[in-house]
Amino acid sequence: QFLYFIEPMSDETFEASGSGASLTIPIQAGALKKGDHVCINGFPCKIVDISTSKTGKHGHAKANITAIDIFTGKKLEEVAPTSHNLEQPVVKSVTLGLLDVVDGYVHLVDDAGNTREDLKIPEDKELAAKIQECVDEGKDMACTVVAAMGKEQIMSKDR
Repeated sequence: QFLYFIEPMSDETFEASGSGASLTIPIQAGALKKGDHVCINGFPCKIVDISTSKTGKHGHAKANITAIDIFTGKKLEEVAPTSHNLEQPVVKSVTLGLLDVVDGYVHLVDDAGNTREDLKIPEDKELAAKIQECVDEGKDMACTVVAAMGKEQIMSKDR
């Protein structure tokens, strides 16, 4: 008989990685339609045009997808068999009130009074100028923050 002693390793660490929600979900290319979101080359995009071609010599109908990156505005295209799965990003949008802009970071507040100070002022010069103008004039303004695939960005503002 053998007796084994097992000591717990002191250098083991376990880290929480959020709620366990996936950044994307699979969706069949044939089920996509205009206005849906899809990942193209790893970028979250909104479909602006989609068409399907008939089955050809090689047997699969193809979906021709034209989409715009939701963060950069770049136009991307994808061609995939309609029977194949593509990744659809989980896109969340929330409206927050504008408080201030300090050192290039926008200070926002939600309906419950929780503040956020971790979002940079948008790279879109026109939107950044409008946000700064509202702060300077002391006007109330709401900002729409879009989150997808681990990235968050201020996309629009409402007075």
